Amino acid sequence: MDERDWLAERFEEHRPRLRAVAYRMLGSLSEADDAVQESWLRLSRSDTSGIEKLGGWVTTVVSRVCLNLLRSRETRREEPMSVQLPDPILSSEDELNPEHEAILADSVGLALLVVLDTLAPAERLAFVLHDMFAVPFDEIALIVGRSPTAARQLASRARRRVQGAATGYPAVDLSHQREVVDAFLAAARSGDFDALLDPDIVLRSDRGAVPPGASRVVRGARAVAQGAVTFSRLAERVRPVLVNGTAGIVAFEPNGQPLSIMGFTVRGGKIVEIDVLADPERLRRIDLAALDRSG
Repeated sequence: MDERDWLAERFEEHRPRLRAVAYRMLGSLSEADDAVQESWLRLSRSDTSGIEKLGGWVTTVVSRVCLNLLRSRETRREEPMSVQLPDPILSSEDELNPEHEAILADSVGLALLVVLDTLAPAERLAFVLHDMFAVPFDEIALIVGRSPTAARQLASRARRRVQGAATGYPAVDLSHQREVVDAFLAAARSGDFDALLDPDIVLRSDRGAVPPGASRVVRGARAVAQGAVTFSRLAERVRPVLVNGTAGIVAFEPNGQPLSIMGFTVRGGKIVEIDVLADPERLRRIDLAALDRSG
């Protein structure tokens, strides 16, 4: 094995972690893959004789690539306060795809990614690297160009934003989540939601608005219930799936085309958040056939 093959083999050992870092940083699977590939290109062009810890080196590189992408988004975004819906990761209900397990470790639900997208780029990086991957603040400081104390403060501010939001995986098991989601679908047909929806429920719907990825946000049980009844009239059928590891559905139009992907956050027996991807362009990029190959 020559040196380049050896280096490529070592890099592949770190790829799952790098992809997980990039997905948490960017909320986009395609951009995450691009960032990981860029880190490989930089590694392959570098003198590796002085690299003592390859994993730390490539994590730093992919983090810098992601930070640059996040800063670029900030300058392009026409509506800085708009909510962005991240790329959902779909799996069959029978078994989570092993590749997805690596990406979704540590409870990376859609709700958490939405909150992360409201953070400043440096705050997001500091929180993701320290709180999710235990990267020391002195290393984070080098990436963001600040002191370790300032890097710690960045993570602290981000942590306060994340805490108090309905992030991560719900504190109920998957079977109970599915029961609640099934009850929601039945209620959408009957119009009787009873106590199924939290009074302060939030629904985010990405319908391909301008700017790309911007979401329509609906708040309150009554408004969400009204929208759900309308949805039930449009969907020909639904398929249960896992959306970022939690109970969700894919809804289909009468012609068999996907209408939407819906992820639910369930707490205390009630739905507190719903994330809906209904942008036709983004739906076309999702390989739904992969659901039948997962596991």
